[in-house]
Amino acid sequence: MNIKITLPDGSVREFPQGVKGIEIAQRISEGLMRNALAIEVNGEIWDLTRPIDKDASIKIFTWNDKGGKYAFWHSSAHLFAEALEALYPGTKFGIGPPIENGFYYDVDLEGRTFGDEELAAVEKKMSELAKQNNAFVRKDVSKADAVDYFTKKGDQYKLELIEGLQDGSITFYQQGNFVDLCRGPHIPSTGPIKAIKLLNVAGAYWRGDEKNKMLTRVYGITFPKQKELDEYLHQLEEAKKRDHRKLGKELELFAFSDKVGQGLPLWLPKGTILRERLEQFMRRAQIKAGYEPVVTPHIGSKQLYVTSGHYEKYGKDSFQPIHTPDENEEFFLKPMNCPHHCEIYKIKPRSYKELPVRLAEFGTVYRYEQSGELHGLTRVRGFTQDDAHIFCRPDQVKEEFVKVIDLVLHVFKALGFENYTAQVSLRSPENKAKYVGEDHFWERAEREIQEAADERGLKTVSVLGEAAFYGPKLDFMVRDALGRSWQLGTIQVDYQLPQRFELEYVGSDNQKHRPVMIHRAPFGSLERFIAVLIEHCAGNFPLWLAPEQFSVLPISEKFNDYAQKVVDKLKESDIRGFLDDRDEKIGRKIRDSEVKKVPFMLIVGEKEATESKVAVRKHGEGDKGTMDLTEFVDQFKTDFKMPE
Repeated sequence: MNIKITLPDGSVREFPQGVKGIEIAQRISEGLMRNALAIEVNGEIWDLTRPIDKDASIKIFTWNDKGGKYAFWHSSAHLFAEALEALYPGTKFGIGPPIENGFYYDVDLEGRTFGDEELAAVEKKMSELAKQNNAFVRKDVSKADAVDYFTKKGDQYKLELIEGLQDGSITFYQQGNFVDLCRGPHIPSTGPIKAIKLLNVAGAYWRGDEKNKMLTRVYGITFPKQKELDEYLHQLEEAKKRDHRKLGKELELFAFSDKVGQGLPLWLPKGTILRERLEQFMRRAQIKAGYEPVVTPHIGSKQLYVTSGHYEKYGKDSFQPIHTPDENEEFFLKPMNCPHHCEIYKIKPRSYKELPVRLAEFGTVYRYEQSGELHGLTRVRGFTQDDAHIFCRPDQVKEEFVKVIDLVLHVFKALGFENYTAQVSLRSPENKAKYVGEDHFWERAEREIQEAADERGLKTVSVLGEAAFYGPKLDFMVRDALGRSWQLGTIQVDYQLPQRFELEYVGSDNQKHRPVMIHRAPFGSLERFIAVLIEHCAGNFPLWLAPEQFSVLPISEKFNDYAQKVVDKLKESDIRGFLDDRDEKIGRKIRDSEVKKVPFMLIVGEKEATESKVAVRKHGEGDKGTMDLTEFVDQFKTDFKMPE
């Protein structure tokens, strides 16, 4: 019996039932077969050796595909575990998933230390095992047999994972002498894994629960060629130089204090200027787009979040409730701005003629992140969103959504983010219990998002399971200067909260109707956005955004008075900077300004003071010649000014 296989180009070929992906790849070309790593079957990634029993749409993945890397790094995690078990018998294994770059494995070393020497030994063993070119073999096992196997091994972590699995859905994978509980997928064999690097070791609570044992998390990455690993390690070194935590300290932008609390950033004066400039930029853009500013409290009553659904979905992961002397009162630190904005909309009756109503707020929200997951500004417990909510009629949704896309792209252009992908984040069809609302509303919202993205010619990818609990969204995945992907701006269509809050407007038929709600945040979180921006531009901010745009450097104290006049004149033109009148040699002053990444250094000595000029030096570029102050401002005034 034959089955029909639809290829990515839309062509259909017939194959015998039970055909394997590797056989399909061979029929297409010998080159594809040699490079194939995995296969996508009806949207799910499979092993190339797994039989296909019914009609399917397929895509063969190589190293150049995300799915190929996923299978490659998943297999590398198993290779790591095999090497670790060979060197340290009795090691117990938690989970070992692939991640965006490489993989990690959480392991219980039962008190053994694990440093650079141990990492090197495991790397060496992985290379030895990879050269054996052992096949990854998939095997269906009963729940009873799975429990029996890991009971004999004494691995309580795998036994706990098996508890949550359905009998008949459990699979083992084996390569060489190593067997692991896993649903796959994997590459055909260990042979393609040529270059290996274990990167670092961290602690991780089992299943992310602070009440559980702390395991050792080992991160690693592998490649099919040594050259690719060398390039990646070079990129890592560049990333260390750009680390926003390092540059944030050096440039005096932000700090953290244990006394204030973990994950709660303190914005220093220079960082505050940077942050406020971003806010001013967004406020101006929002005013032009018809948004109205609002301000809401940092706390809200429990009932507000019960109504919105946030309490049911996130209540356990929030900060503990705030109790007042009145036993009937219970408040929460605000986890979201949208419920507050719903209540603002309800303040007065609304007519269809008023819509859309666009409410915008730089609202600070609080979410309890576990201490092990906090990371600089990218993962904090208190952060500010450039949040806005658009309440519109159903016939206005697409037009409003397109306008928000335009706003997001305006932000990216102004800040030099040129490489991005629009991700249509959909709900998981297998786990609809995670979401609220009726299917027809979800289907309509998903269609409207895709149509708006198509109208603006956006390159989109659809990802299941990434929707908000109340609606699908369009997430902008931005690649920075080092090629790393970050989720920044987001736009969401929501038919659920207007129902939950009983929002209404009177239509042209004089009847009451429900508005549709669009959530949007082009920056996302200001903290995260600034972290990404710092690393993207290595602290060399666009001139209009730089906290300090110039430094005036007198050659000696004799020229301090003239230098101060230069500073005053520039500040009159709304240009930010400072006078470095320290008793230091000019070379030291220049070096210090370079380290601080000050865009322009204006050097003044006897000639400049006599002729009312400045010697201009640009950060990273060197001398730009001597010019009078008006000429300097005129030459760079476009760069100094905030983008329109």
